Amino acid sequence: MNRPAWSEVPKPQVEQFAASALAESASLAATILHAIRDNFPQLRLVEDEFGEPKALLGIRSAIEGFVLHLVSEATAPRVPTGVFQDFGRGEGLNGRSLDQLQAVYRLGVRLAWRRFAEIGQQIDIAAPAMYELAEAGFTYLDGLVEQSVRGYAEAVARQESERLRLQRTLIDGLLSGRHSDPATDLAELSTRIEWAMPDTVAVGLLIRPTREAVPPALEQDILLDMESEQPRVLIPAPEEAGRADRVRRAAAGWSGAIGPTVPLAEAPASLRWAENAVQLIQNGLLPRGEVQRCTDHTEELILLPSSDLIDAAALRLLAPLGDVGPTQARRLAATLLAWIETSGSATDIADQLGIHPQTARYRLRQIRALWGDSLDDPDQRFEMLLVLRSRRLRGMLAEDTA
Repeated sequence: MNRPAWSEVPKPQVEQFAASALAESASLAATILHAIRDNFPQLRLVEDEFGEPKALLGIRSAIEGFVLHLVSEATAPRVPTGVFQDFGRGEGLNGRSLDQLQAVYRLGVRLAWRRFAEIGQQIDIAAPAMYELAEAGFTYLDGLVEQSVRGYAEAVARQESERLRLQRTLIDGLLSGRHSDPATDLAELSTRIEWAMPDTVAVGLLIRPTREAVPPALEQDILLDMESEQPRVLIPAPEEAGRADRVRRAAAGWSGAIGPTVPLAEAPASLRWAENAVQLIQNGLLPRGEVQRCTDHTEELILLPSSDLIDAAALRLLAPLGDVGPTQARRLAATLLAWIETSGSATDIADQLGIHPQTARYRLRQIRALWGDSLDDPDQRFEMLLVLRSRRLRGMLAEDTA
C-alpha cells in the first residue's frame, strides 16, 4: 500500500490501533460470520474437525494479516492463501460460480472497515489516513478474491479432467462391442457425466490438422475423445435436423469422417465405416479439409477398399481389352461403363462422354465385337459395372476425346 498519509500517523497511534483491532479480531470475525449467515442463508459453511466453521478462521486470519501489516514495513499486506483457496475450491467442486463468494467477501470487508473506522475515530487518527486505510482494505479484498479464483480454477480443472477421463472410459465401452445392452451396462458411467444414453448414434473419426489444433467446439451432448491419435466423436441422435451439418461446421479445418447412424449397441460398426473413410482420405481418394459423411460416399467405401479383389476380377472381365492399345482400352472401358449405366442410345452415351454420336457408335461396335454375347448376361454386366466404377473412382478411366 502506498500510504503517505498513513505514514504520518505517529507510531504509538498505529500500535494502539493495531492492538485494539487485534484484540477484537475474534469477536469481529464472529460478527462478520453472523452477518454472512443472515445475508447468505444458502451458503454452505464447511466445518473443521472441532465443529467450527472454517470460514471463521479464514475471516480472523484475514483481519489479523491486514492489521499486522499496518505496523510492519511491508508495502503490501500478506494475503492468507490456504483458507481462501479452499473457499474457491469448494465453490468449484460444487458447480457454483464465484459471484456469491465475492459478494460475501465484500460484505466482510465493509463490516471490518466500519469497525476499523470506529477504532480510528476513538484514537483520533486523521481522516486522510483512514481513507487510505479503506483503499488498502479493498485492495486486500482483491488479493483474497485472487486466492479464491486460484482454488476455484484448480477445482474446475480437476473436475474437467475427471469428467474427460470418465467420458473416454464411456466411449471405450460403447465402442468395444463387449456390451449387448450398453444403455444398461454403462448406465452408471453415463450418469456420472450427465450424458443421456441415446437410441441411435453416429461415430466420427478426425484427422488432426496440426498437433496443437484446437478441439472442435462441438455441442455439449456430443462426446469427444481428444486423447486418441485420431480423435473420436460420438454423436447422439445424429438424424436430428441439422445436427450433422452443425458438427461439420464446428469441425471446420479438420478432416475426418462420420459413420452411418446405427442403434447404440452397434456403435462399433459406425466406427468401422468411419475408419475406412479416413483411410481413403489419407490415401488421397476422398477429399481432405472437411468432415465427410460416410453415407455421402457409399460407392467409394464399398468399391475402393476392395480394389485387390476387383482388380483380380478385372483380369477376367476386361480381358478383351488386352487386344487393343492402352489409350484405346481406356476409351472403350469408359464407353462400356456409360453403356451399362445409361442403357441408352449412342446419342445418350455421347452426351455423357462428351464425344460425337458417330464416335460412340463406332466404339459400341468395337465393344460388341470384343465381348460378343457375354454383354447380354445381366450378372456379367453387373460385375463389369463394379469393376469399371472402381477404375473410374481411381482415375483410371480418364476420357481422351481427341
